[in-house]
Amino acid sequence: MDPVQITTAFIPVADPAASARWYNRVLGFQIHSVDEWSAVLRPGGGAGATSLTLLGPASGIQAKPGLPWATCNFTVADLDQARSRLEGHGCEPGAIEGDPEVCRFFAVQDPDGNTLLVTDR
Repeated sequence: MDPVQITTAFIPVADPAASARWYNRVLGFQIHSVDEWSAVLRPGGGAGATSLTLLGPASGIQAKPGLPWATCNFTVADLDQARSRLEGHGCEPGAIEGDPEVCRFFAVQDPDGNTLLVTDR
């Protein structure tokens, strides 16, 4: 059997187009497609095959926006810089936690109240 890969993460949102613009502006995702049901985003620079799919109410998803837990993690090269950037966009990221030898991280919420986990690896 070929190795299994994760190709997308799903996050419920109220408005896929508005959320896609936020993820683009604040986290640097590139918008691949947007319609009334969803928005598909890819990491800046198009690296990797993994995408982020923002599912709106028209998609039929049963989960409501405002997830209190992270569906995936967002890895960044510089955690302190990412935290500062989010603060600059009016977000209120939590404190940086974790072990520098294992993984450092913080949580922040998107405009729909979904918890996002930002990590250094």
